[in-house]
Amino acid sequence: MQSLRLINTGGTFNKRYDPIRGELFVPADDQAVEAAIASMRPNLSLRLSGTIYKDSLEMDDADRAMLGELVAAVQERCVVVVHGTDTMDKSAVAVARWLGQGHGKRVVFTGAMVPFFVDPVEATANLASAMTAICLLPPGVYIAMHGLVLPHDKIRKNREAGRFEELGN
Repeated sequence: MQSLRLINTGGTFNKRYDPIRGELFVPADDQAVEAAIASMRPNLSLRLSGTIYKDSLEMDDADRAMLGELVAAVQERCVVVVHGTDTMDKSAVAVARWLGQGHGKRVVFTGAMVPFFVDPVEATANLASAMTAICLLPPGVYIAMHGLVLPHDKIRKNREAGRFEELGN
């Protein structure tokens, strides 16, 4: 059975509504990711770790260094990172640099543009794509969003269209 580490960093995937403040916030827990996983019933040996718990626009170089260190340190060779979509490309670059050449790990970043607890479809589909792809990909750092799974430097967020696209398209 494939062994997978899932690292949850927060982002829109995890956001919930605070009715007292009247705003969305990133909670310091893994409830959204746990609920998505439960709905999929994956046939994998899976370990979930939570860290950072921020909107990706609030992440800085220290957060990215901590994420790179964590990805490098975990024993699993397959790592899915749930991350905010606005800066997942920056974190993917940082993790790829942290790991360096010949690391042998498969790392797939994913997230959602709509919070799981608002509409679970996009978040669950992106997570399922990442978890499936990681079993098939060669070592490297990838982004899985909106039906695409590509090397992190071949995909971008198109804010006008509201989706991720292959670079050059």
